[in-house]
Amino acid sequence: MTRAAVFDVDGTLADTNHLHVTTWWEAFRQAGHEVPMHAVHRAVGLSSHDLIAHLLGDDRDKEQDDVISAAHKTLYGTYFDRLPAFRDAGRLLKALAADGWAVVLATSAGGAELSALRRAIDADDAITATASADDVEEGKPAPEPVRHALELAGAPAGRSVFVGDTVWDMEAGARAGVTCVGLLCGGIPRADLVEAGAAAFYDDPADLLARLDRSPLGTAGRRPLGAAGAAGVVPNG
Repeated sequence: MTRAAVFDVDGTLADTNHLHVTTWWEAFRQAGHEVPMHAVHRAVGLSSHDLIAHLLGDDRDKEQDDVISAAHKTLYGTYFDRLPAFRDAGRLLKALAADGWAVVLATSAGGAELSALRRAIDADDAITATASADDVEEGKPAPEPVRHALELAGAPAGRSVFVGDTVWDMEAGARAGVTCVGLLCGGIPRADLVEAGAAAFYDDPADLLARLDRSPLGTAGRRPLGAAGAAGVVPNG
C-alpha cells in the first residue's frame, strides 16, 4: 500500500518565510495599511485571500484584496531567480522516494513561483505530484489540501505523514488524519507546533534527514499510523 510523504514548501523546504513577510508588509503598506511584521509572520502559510482576511479583518475594503495580493506577487517575484532551499531539502526528498514513499508537495504556490521553488529544491525526480491551493476550495488550516495530496499519491491517511512549519500546516494535517511532523526553520515556536498537532519536530530538513530512521518517516520510527500523533513519537528535545 502506498505511503505518502506530504511536504509544505515555503518555510519547510525553502527558506522563504521572511521574504514573504517583507513583501506582504510592503504590499499592505502600499495599500495604506500598517501591519506589524510579526503579525504577518504568524499568518504566512495561509492562502493569499485568507492571509489578508486574517490580518485586516472582515470589515476591510474587500475590493483591495486583489490589489494587495497582486502587489505581493509582484514584489515576491523579484526573488524568483535566487530563492534559497534549506540545506539537504532535496536530499531528504530523494531519500524518501528511494525508500518507497510517494513524495507530494502541498503548497499555495503555483505557476512561475512554484517553478522557482522546485528549481531551488532540485529534486524533481523524487516528487510524485504537487497539490496547489488552487486545486481546492479551502486552503490550510482546512484539511482539503492534505487530503488532495493523498488522493494524488493514492495513499491512505493512516500511512501518510505531513511535514510543515506552521500551525496552519499542523492543523490541516491533524484534521486530515495524518501524522504531522513540524520543522522549526520557519520560525514558529515548537510549543505552538506541538499544540497544533505535531507528533515530532526537527530543526530543519537537514536535521530530519540526519535522524530520518527514527522519525515517523524512517524504518525504526515506522509504526501503523492512524490519526495524527498516533505514531508513538515523542517530540524531540
